[in-house]
Amino acid sequence: MSKKNTKYIFVTGGVTSSLGKGIVSASLGLLLKSRGFNVTIQKLDPYINIDPGTLNPYEHGECYVTEDGAETDLDLGHYERYLDAPTSQNNNVTTGKIYQTVIEKERKGDFLGKTVQVIPHITNEIKRRIKILSKQNYDIIITEIGGTVGDIESLPYIETVRQLKWELGEKNSMVIHLTLLPYLASSGELKTKPSQHSVRQLMESGIMADVLVCRTEHKIPKDQRAKLAQFCNVPLENVIECKDMETIYEVPMYLQKQNFDDVVLKELDLKSEKDADLKDWKSFLKKFQNPKKTVEIALVGKYVSLQDSYISIAEAFKHAGADLETEVKVRWVYSGDVTEENIKDTLKGVNGILVAPGFGDRGIEGKVLTAKYARENKIPMLGICLGMQIMTIEFARNVLGHTKANSMEFDTATPDPVISIMEEQKNVIDKGGTMRLGAWKCALKNGSRLNEIYGSKNISERHRHRYEFNNDYLQEFEKNGFLATGTNPETGLVEALELPGHPFYVGVQYHPEYKSTVATPHPLFRAFIKACETSK
Repeated sequence: MSKKNTKYIFVTGGVTSSLGKGIVSASLGLLLKSRGFNVTIQKLDPYINIDPGTLNPYEHGECYVTEDGAETDLDLGHYERYLDAPTSQNNNVTTGKIYQTVIEKERKGDFLGKTVQVIPHITNEIKRRIKILSKQNYDIIITEIGGTVGDIESLPYIETVRQLKWELGEKNSMVIHLTLLPYLASSGELKTKPSQHSVRQLMESGIMADVLVCRTEHKIPKDQRAKLAQFCNVPLENVIECKDMETIYEVPMYLQKQNFDDVVLKELDLKSEKDADLKDWKSFLKKFQNPKKTVEIALVGKYVSLQDSYISIAEAFKHAGADLETEVKVRWVYSGDVTEENIKDTLKGVNGILVAPGFGDRGIEGKVLTAKYARENKIPMLGICLGMQIMTIEFARNVLGHTKANSMEFDTATPDPVISIMEEQKNVIDKGGTMRLGAWKCALKNGSRLNEIYGSKNISERHRHRYEFNNDYLQEFEKNGFLATGTNPETGLVEALELPGHPFYVGVQYHPEYKSTVATPHPLFRAFIKACETSK
C-alpha cells in the first residue's frame, strides 16, 4: 500500500523478562504484513555491550547475523523467520551503541560545550535510531524494548517512548504492554495484581498502555479480563490473551482469533481492504504438527545446555522438516563429553549428525571424534562454520596422516595449520564486530552436490568467523577426495567441502540457518534431512 506517514508500535514488557515480546512482535508483524502493510521490527536492547557479538551464548543465546553484517539479538532471527524479509544493522540498537555515539559526538564538540545529559542527548539519539528505519518507506515500525518496565537500564527507552508519543501525535503511535498472569495452583486462580502494578509503573513513567497482552497458562475468565481492562485503563477488547502454545508458530493464529490486528489498526487509525491471509502459514503448521516420517539428528556442540545458543539451527530443522512432512528430533550432545570409549553409545541410533558453530578450544576433540565417526560409518553429516573446520582437521589427521593438524585458533604452533587465520584478521586487536560478517558470494562447482542442492552456481550466504581453510593444503585434500566445491569468486577462499561417495558429508564455512524462514526453508537443511531419511 502507498505510504502516507509511518506509524509506530512500541512493545514493552512487565512483571518478568523472557515473556515472549519477540514472538508477540513477530506475530503482529506477520498479521499486519498479510493485510498489505509494509512492516519491519526493531529491537532496543538495554545492555551496555555495543552488540552481542562478544557475549558468551550462555549470557544471551545465539548471536544472529544480518545480511549487512550486524551482530544482533536472537529476536531478529524470529523477525526474519516470521516476516520472510531481511533485517539490517538498524533493526537492533543497544545502550552501548547509543552512549558510544553520543560520547563520540561530545568528543568532536558537536554539542557546543553543553552539558551532556540523558535528556535530551541520550533520548534524542534513541529517537534518531528509532526513526531511521522510516526512510525505507515502511508503513509500520514495531519497536520491541528489551527488559521490563522498572529496570534501571530501560528507563531512557521508556522516557523516549513517552516523548515520541507526544511528538508523533494522536493515532500515529501506540504502546502494547506484555505482562504475566501467574497461576496459583493452591487457589486455582490467575492473579492480575502483578499486571496491575506493572501497568501502574508504566503510567508513572508517563505512558498509558493502549493494548494489554497477557501471557498465561490458562484461559482468562471474563470477569478477570474485565477487571484488567478497568484497572489498566484499556478497552475490554484491547485485553489480549496469549496462552502458552505447543509451538511458537501457533501464536499468530491464536492472536488473530482475538482480532489483535484489528485492535492495532483501529488504534493507529489504519484501514485495510483485506483480511489477514495465513493460508500458507497454516499449511506449514499442519505439516509440522502432522509429520509422516521421523528422523533423529545429533546436534554436537559446546553450548547445548542452553538451546537458544543454536536457535536458528533448531528452527531451520523445523522449517525444512515440515516442508518434507518429517519430524526432526534433535539429540543435544555436549561435545566435551564425547570420547573414543563412549562415542558409539552417544550417537547410537541417530540418522544424521550436525556439528555446530562455536569458538574456543573447549570440546573440540569431541567434535573431531564425531566427524571421524560420521565419515567412517557413512552417517549423513553437516558441518557449519567451525563444524566445517572440524571436518577439515579430522580429515587431515586421519586420512592425510598429518597427526598434529589443527586450527591456529586452538594451537598456534601446530606444524599443519589446515585452518589458518584470515590475512585481514592478523592485525585485528578489537574483537567486537571485526570478524568476517554478513553476506558473501560463493561460487559452486558444476555437478557438485551443493550445486544440485541450490540449483544455482552462484549463491550468497552469511558468515561469522576469523579463520578459514588453508589453501596451501587444498591440492592434497582434493587429491584424496575431499573436494572444495564452494569458493569465494574474488578471494578464492574455500566456503564448502564435500566428500563424494558418502551419503552426505558436507561442510560449509557460512551459516545457512540464518536465511531459513517459514515461507522459505533453506535448501541445504532440506537436502540434509532427506539424506537422513534415506540412511534409516
